[in-house]
Amino acid sequence: MPLTTVPRLTSKGAKLMLAAAIAKAEDLGIAVTVALVDAGGHLLVLERMDGGRFHTVHSATTKAATAASNKRPTTTRGAQGQELDTLHAIGLSLAAQPAQWTALEGGFPVMVGADCVGGIGVSGGDWQQDQEIAGAAIAALSGAT
Repeated sequence: MPLTTVPRLTSKGAKLMLAAAIAKAEDLGIAVTVALVDAGGHLLVLERMDGGRFHTVHSATTKAATAASNKRPTTTRGAQGQELDTLHAIGLSLAAQPAQWTALEGGFPVMVGADCVGGIGVSGGDWQQDQEIAGAAIAALSGAT
């Protein structure tokens, strides 16, 4: 069969994840930006909390798109999981376009079984806080399905 049926992240699901992420950021006492994209890296929802720095909009959006594209968390590893030194990480970002790839932690794919339905990116805390907030959003979606 030349077609397949795959799950999709809905607006309702993205907003559920957004609410969980914002609640976790509030619990941590930090202002972040949260971006959720679909499987193609297209923006579904974005929120910059009051007090969030404006540069976090780009960082969160890029983290979400990178995680969806690579189908794994954002990290200093390349698209195939290989170790990258700083020069190669910068080069990969420039080659892929700075709005399409980042090595900054805080982006996670949104997976339904083996299918990637989108990505979430969080920016504004330290890398561990960004990951914790994104994890809370993924857990909220998992609990709702």
